Amino acid sequence: MADRPTVHWREGLAREARALAAGTLDPAEAYVSQLFPDSLLSRTDEVLAAFEAELGGWAGPSDGQVLGAVERVVLALNAVNDEHGGGGYETDERERLCDYIDASLAGAGVDVGALAGRHGLGRYEITDRWREW
Repeated sequence: MADRPTVHWREGLAREARALAAGTLDPAEAYVSQLFPDSLLSRTDEVLAAFEAELGGWAGPSDGQVLGAVERVVLALNAVNDEHGGGGYETDERERLCDYIDASLAGAGVDVGALAGRHGLGRYEITDRWREW
């Protein structure tokens, strides 16, 4: 399974905390903890865990099953983003989430490029129909 983006975000939080503790980072310049509050990380992990569980139950899924799973995870991430004032996922976070969805589908045996092509989409457009973040 692909690494969840929250793994990288937590690593950033840990680096920031170490730098603050060591005195090598001015508290006024500490922004990572503001970008990634625990509630955002926890809720994102809940959504991604449900997505992973759904993928784990597949054996030769149809396009409808795959797109349904993508829709559900994207709508759930929209809700998390809304819970955080619509700014929970910035540009880098959006890219990591989309890469994670793509890599997770590929890891579950889905040819994402072919799936997207069958629906008149580019490979990296499969979330666009539902994505608000």
